[in-house]
Amino acid sequence: MSTSAPLPPPVSPSTGTPAPSPRGPFVLLNDEPVAESGADLLGVGRAARQLAGLLVASRASTPFTLAVDAGWGMGKSSLMRLVDAELAHAPEVHTVWYNAWTSQGADALEGLIKSVLMRFDRRVLRRALQRISERRALLRAVRAVTTVAAGPLGAAGLVDELWKTLSVNSQARNEMRGAIGELVQEWSQTDDFRPRRLLVVFIDDLDRCPEETVLAVCEAVKVYLDVPGLEFVIGCDRSALAPNGLLRDLSPAASAFMEKIFQTSYRIPVPDQQGVRAYIDWCARTVGIDQLLDERLTTMLAERSARNPRRIKRLVNGFVLEATLNPMWDDFAPEAVVRTLLLQYFYPDFYRMVAGAAGSGAGDVIAEFRTYREVRRLLRTPDPIPVAELPTVTRFLREHDLPEQDADGRDATLSRLERQLPSTFPEMVRDQEFTSLIDGLVALPRSEELLRRLREGAELPAAVEPEPAAAYVQSLPAQAQPPAGAYGGMPSGAYGGMPAGAYGAMPAGAYGGMQPGAYGAVPAGRTAAPGADVAPLRYVRILWVDDHPRNNESLVNAFRAAGAVVRIAEDSAAADAALAVERPTLIVSDIERDGNPREGLEHLARLRRDGRYDGPFVFYAGRVTPERSAVAEELGAHLTSSGSEIERLVLRAAEAERPLP
Repeated sequence: MSTSAPLPPPVSPSTGTPAPSPRGPFVLLNDEPVAESGADLLGVGRAARQLAGLLVASRASTPFTLAVDAGWGMGKSSLMRLVDAELAHAPEVHTVWYNAWTSQGADALEGLIKSVLMRFDRRVLRRALQRISERRALLRAVRAVTTVAAGPLGAAGLVDELWKTLSVNSQARNEMRGAIGELVQEWSQTDDFRPRRLLVVFIDDLDRCPEETVLAVCEAVKVYLDVPGLEFVIGCDRSALAPNGLLRDLSPAASAFMEKIFQTSYRIPVPDQQGVRAYIDWCARTVGIDQLLDERLTTMLAERSARNPRRIKRLVNGFVLEATLNPMWDDFAPEAVVRTLLLQYFYPDFYRMVAGAAGSGAGDVIAEFRTYREVRRLLRTPDPIPVAELPTVTRFLREHDLPEQDADGRDATLSRLERQLPSTFPEMVRDQEFTSLIDGLVALPRSEELLRRLREGAELPAAVEPEPAAAYVQSLPAQAQPPAGAYGGMPSGAYGGMPAGAYGAMPAGAYGGMQPGAYGAVPAGRTAAPGADVAPLRYVRILWVDDHPRNNESLVNAFRAAGAVVRIAEDSAAADAALAVERPTLIVSDIERDGNPREGLEHLARLRRDGRYDGPFVFYAGRVTPERSAVAEELGAHLTSSGSEIERLVLRAAEAERPLP
């Protein structure tokens, strides 16, 4: 764990006065699995002890394979490390650790088998090599005999010679399982240990590997190492290894083979409420933010992280990085960082509106939400609206183009109002953790200045972390990449990058934008796999209509990097001129522009009416309301505030444009 040295109180660069509260010292949490029972914060020690006991008691049932099954970040490695620690108390049990992620393709088979062989005594290895040599001598294959006679070898040398001898050709490989079985039998059945010795092999991170590596590891386990005296404990998310996951392209025979690998599975349960709250308290105390998390924030962090320990750690580390490195926060209390980070992380759609993303034109959406909550309460009560509250209700209805009185009653008024508001408002107003988060943010010192900066700096967030394992997945050939969500990934913004004017232009991937290299575009420093399509969007022509084109730079640049032609039009007239020259594959448009809050909708209506464009059309807007959605649907268009949805629709358009082979 890294620590930060105590720092003097920071001075605000804008005022020259000390910041509102001290800045740390903070620390970062590491992401290493728990390896000692004393560090077990989520109560998995009991399960580890029982699993270890079962493994020892089941030595007569070997060989077998146990899967420790859980999603990304749910503690597979920690549980396996704790089982290993428990097995250390049994002198007749030995263990081997093999991280499948460290090997590539067919090398994984050799690497795993050698890792197992290295655990045996040198005298046992030498005898095994001698037996194989004698058999080969009878067949006039004396290579191994001369090697052994050349002099004493260490364990690594003996293992290398064994591997060379057993893998020289297909006939030798057919003998490998028998030879390894004899070796294990000799090692396990000795006079020094009663009962017989047992070797437990732990294999971790199998679900993070490409298909070739997964199959090589499973081949080693089932074909060559499936001998009495060996037990395998494999940490993986079995859903990622299912036919509709990472191994979705397997043949029926290969799928049947995979089904035979695991004799049984232990599914790690989600931590209970008490355990995960204790874990959050420990994380908060360790990094130094325990005074900033109240009861509701802790509950939100527990439930909306799906009680995932790694997600919790990354969010807490994200706060530390933001509070320490982002100069924007020098002017605000650390609690402002925590609340803003939680808002971005758990409510990304609302945060995009707060930050004015994608031309939302929403103004102060937090004030709008809080006023809506109050108006909703007044409209839902059977009692007359108090005179003092009437101006608030009247003003809010007028702002949303609604009459003060509705002949159909208050329920109808509320229904019409909610059609004008963001679609998420009715659900979020019932979310007590969300309303508490917003109220706490507004109640902070200088909250108005904070919200103003968030709105003004919307195009300037700090870096957004990729999905779990995404950096690794993106490094794989296209055919080896799992489907989206295979790892149960975190929402975008895992480190919670906040807007900060000091950071300059919006990085690729902000607001869900496509990362460079996505969909086949090859990042700098990489070489495309043979036959890979390095420009998968080269047949796509996008017309992007937005009076604030900078908001879309990351998506536009990523599409261009993938081969698409993207033309920018800042108003409807420019879009019409572009359409007169060339028909695009897809049009992406904002809604509010040219001083008209409905210009995008009206522009598309004119295009459809005049027959100038009948192709795919997407509205990319920060504010998605039921009314807008209904109008967009009537016009045959999509409406979204999600950059990833834009990516999906562009890919769909690319497939439609791709020439037939």
